[in-house]
Amino acid sequence: MMNRDEIKTIRELIKDIDTAMLTTATEEGLVSRPMKTQEVEFDGDLWFFTKKETNKYEEILHNQDVNVAYVGNSYVSIRGVAEIVEDLGKKKQLWSKVYEKIMQTSYDDPNVILIKVNVEAAEYWEQGNLIKNMVFYYKRMTGQSSRGIDINETVEFN
Repeated sequence: MMNRDEIKTIRELIKDIDTAMLTTATEEGLVSRPMKTQEVEFDGDLWFFTKKETNKYEEILHNQDVNVAYVGNSYVSIRGVAEIVEDLGKKKQLWSKVYEKIMQTSYDDPNVILIKVNVEAAEYWEQGNLIKNMVFYYKRMTGQSSRGIDINETVEFN
């Protein structure tokens, strides 16, 4: 089970990032595309709107393993399992006028679906500590051990 502090850390790192990159797997390889981040507090799941008539919908039906990447003041890479959600109540809860303009439809359109990403792990690189980053990169460039000066961390959500 996820730790409250770990959820809070990830929540703080991604809360102000408007766009994430969702990566799915195809027969040809990996494909990434920008997705609007939901204005909902991160609790261990991520939510995105899309339509059934998209490649990502078909890709998730065949392979639910996905990655979601956020770039802002820090870098966050989230690995999870995607599921398609067609619950009208949940769509209404997360819907906003922004989606109406972007998707040119309403939440009750049967073609509109939600992608719920059940987070399994998140890796992040903090960019806020300039001195820590400089020491880390200096030690790496000069061949010294950078152990103990990690600028990234992995959090398992299992």
